[in-house]
Amino acid sequence: MIWNKLKNEFIDIIEWLDNSPDTMVYRFERYQNEIKNGAKLTVRPGQAAVFVNEGKIAAVFREGMYTLDTANVPILATLKGWKHGFNSPFKAEVYFVKTIEFTNLGWGTQNPIIKRDPEFGMVRLRSFGTYQMKVADPGLFIEKIVGTDGNFTQEQITGQLRSIVLTRFSDVMGEINMPMLDLLSQYDELSKTCLDKMRPEFGEYGIELTKFLVNNITPPKEVEEIMDKRTSMGIVGNLQQYTQFQAANAMEAAAKNPGGDAGAGIGMGMGFAMANQMAQSMNPQQQPQQGNNVTPPPLASFHIAINGQQAGPYDLTTLSNMAKTNQINGDTLVWTAGMAAWSKASSVPEIAALLTQVPPPVPPPIV
Repeated sequence: MIWNKLKNEFIDIIEWLDNSPDTMVYRFERYQNEIKNGAKLTVRPGQAAVFVNEGKIAAVFREGMYTLDTANVPILATLKGWKHGFNSPFKAEVYFVKTIEFTNLGWGTQNPIIKRDPEFGMVRLRSFGTYQMKVADPGLFIEKIVGTDGNFTQEQITGQLRSIVLTRFSDVMGEINMPMLDLLSQYDELSKTCLDKMRPEFGEYGIELTKFLVNNITPPKEVEEIMDKRTSMGIVGNLQQYTQFQAANAMEAAAKNPGGDAGAGIGMGMGFAMANQMAQSMNPQQQPQQGNNVTPPPLASFHIAINGQQAGPYDLTTLSNMAKTNQINGDTLVWTAGMAAWSKASSVPEIAALLTQVPPPVPPPIV
């Protein structure tokens, strides 16, 4: 103790050689906290020195080298202890505060955020990301957060800050009236909104929130499965065409292996039958309703020329009846889409086939 007292008679050199990446505040240790008049204070880049006297902030020094003398630093005159020409030591606690940015600080929702979605109903969303911060007001930070802690680390403040982050993020999520699928593409806008909302509250502790990032928003597993199914349906597109494509591939594979297991052919046939049923179930408009005996209308239809006048179009069933009643014959001119000009009915295969079905005139009775 005597040696420490003797050391205290020399001019002090006050500095902090920081070698800890997570230390935010370090209290400089001195014998009975006595600092001599004319002591040298060195504040390195990324640091600030805060003098506390009798529980109050006396002075804050930014980076640089200082001689602690009232002639150069008039604010020191307010410190009690330098009463006799400022030649006697004064008592003050010196806290070094790290002012660099603390990066890659993680945050995440421990419990899901419940949000009403117009498409999926009530969904539970989880989210995580990172943020960056730095001490902007060392004196306020010492007063509000550190107190008399002589070695204050990043972990001691991030828990409290994370609570602020999660509360404000939940507020923002509740205020945004946007479908979940659209929200997943708005990370930049959401991050900026959260940053603007949280900055003032961080500032109350002397901390500046310099960056806030939303890295991911994750819907529940059940919603992800539904989204995957919808994506798969969108990729498949027309189920009937997809089934035909798969069948063609299977037939091609079977042709390359004619000696394969017969059971494979049977299985493939069953697969075609099932696929056909699926395709029909996906296209109910193409299925005739039971009990109605509805016959699909013929695809072909023709215009005909009667007494120099255009008539029709008529489908093949109507033209067949007209042929039976001799309203049309092989010389009747007909036309349909795709024909370059009007032609005789006997030259059009579809109608010529109808004419051959007409029986010849009944011969007169033999007298």
